[in-house]
Amino acid sequence: MCVAAPGRVVEIKDNIATVDYSGNLTKANAGVVNVAVGDYVLVHAGLIIQKISQSEAKEMEELFSMLEEMGNA
Repeated sequence: MCVAAPGRVVEIKDNIATVDYSGNLTKANAGVVNVAVGDYVLVHAGLIIQKISQSEAKEMEELFSMLEEMGNA
């Protein structure tokens, strides 16, 4: 199963966004959703699929962290 991960757009060039995941930078195609630098987004399979609020992104990060802790217990 694949899960879309939240990140923050830090740069956009030619419809390719650089997305920051807690300090890890990766490239994602920004051609489907209208995004700007500073936006929080969900990325799946290298494609930005949705723009989300900062609070939604933080909530998802906390949930993923809790799941990771449960898996390591």
